[in-house]
Amino acid sequence: MADVTLEIIIGLLILAIIAVIVIVTSGVKIVQPYQQAVYMRLGSYVRILDQGMNFVTPLINTVVKIDLRTQVLDVPRQEVITKDNSPVNVDAVIYIKVIDPKKAFFQVTDHRAATIYLAQTTLRSVIGDMELDEILSNREKINLHLRDKLDEATDKWGVKVEAVEIREVDPARRSNRQWKSRPRRKAEACSHPEGGRAEDRRDPKCRR
Repeated sequence: MADVTLEIIIGLLILAIIAVIVIVTSGVKIVQPYQQAVYMRLGSYVRILDQGMNFVTPLINTVVKIDLRTQVLDVPRQEVITKDNSPVNVDAVIYIKVIDPKKAFFQVTDHRAATIYLAQTTLRSVIGDMELDEILSNREKINLHLRDKLDEATDKWGVKVEAVEIREVDPARRSNRQWKSRPRRKAEACSHPEGGRAEDRRDPKCRR
C-alpha cells in the first residue's frame, strides 16, 4: 500500500514539474535581431516586444513576430494601354520594409499582398497616363514616381517602399510596329502638314 502511495506521489510530482516547465516556457518569447513582435493578452494589445528574451503572461498571451528586413516583392506582368493607345506588357520589383509593426499587423490583413495589389493598380495608372516613347525613355523617372506614390499610400500600413524597379517594358506586337514606324510617320507629317496624326505634327522638330 505504501509503495502504491509513493508511486502516486512521484507521478504527481512529475506532472507538476512538467506543468511548471510548460507554463514558464509559454511566458518566455525570443525575438530575433531582425524582428519585433506584437504582444496581445486576452485579445487586447499590450505592447511591442523588442529583440532578445521577453517575458509575457503565460498561457493567455498571443505573440506575432514581424520581420523588419527589406523584402523583395514581384509585381506580376500585366498589359497596360498607354496614353497613345499602345498596349504594353510591364512588370516590376518592389523593395519594402516594415517600420511600424503595430500598423502592419492591425491596419491590413497581409501587408505584402496588399502592397503588390496596390503596385499593380498604381503602375497601370502611371503607365496609362504616358505615351509609349515617354515610357521607354524615362524609366528611372517612372521608378521614382511609383516609389513616391506607393510609399505615401502604404504609410498607413506601417510599410516603407524603399525602391521600385520596372524590370521590363515590352510593347505588344501591334504597338511594336507602331513604335518602329513612328519616326517615319513624323517625317511624313512634317513634310505634309495637312496629313498625319496631330501628335506628330505638334512635334518640335516639325517647327521651323
